[in-house]
Amino acid sequence: MIGLLLSVFIFNLIAFKINQRLLPSQVVQIWTFTIAFQVLFDLIVELKYQSYWYFSPEIDWIGLIPRTVLIPPVNMIFLNLYPFEKKLLNKILFLLFFVVLILIYELITLLPEPWGYFHYGWWQIWYSAIVDPVILLCLLGFYKWIQRLEQNS
Repeated sequence: MIGLLLSVFIFNLIAFKINQRLLPSQVVQIWTFTIAFQVLFDLIVELKYQSYWYFSPEIDWIGLIPRTVLIPPVNMIFLNLYPFEKKLLNKILFLLFFVVLILIYELITLLPEPWGYFHYGWWQIWYSAIVDPVILLCLLGFYKWIQRLEQNS
């Protein structure tokens, strides 16, 4: 629990401190998209197939913390640091670098409590290495979509 609360504080502090790209309405949209996407993904992968879980394999209130206030600021950090104006190679390298950071953090969350709070069922770190870039690309697609919607309104 200590690791989760510390992470929530640090990631939110960083996300809002470095935010120079996202408008307040975009922050709300990214936050909402992240929660919805995370809950839908976890509903299937975690709850139906018992692949991984936060704290316990059961549905519990404490599992809302990582889904609602931990992952959205990480996505804000990603979008604020993403090299939109750079060449494709820079974008790919940044994506890979960010995925490596996420994987390192995931391994840290597997530590015993009070520092860790994440547990694997049949899930393995390599699955995250495959899924995380896809999720981040979905986030980028969503962000570009809301930018186009805002420009057209």
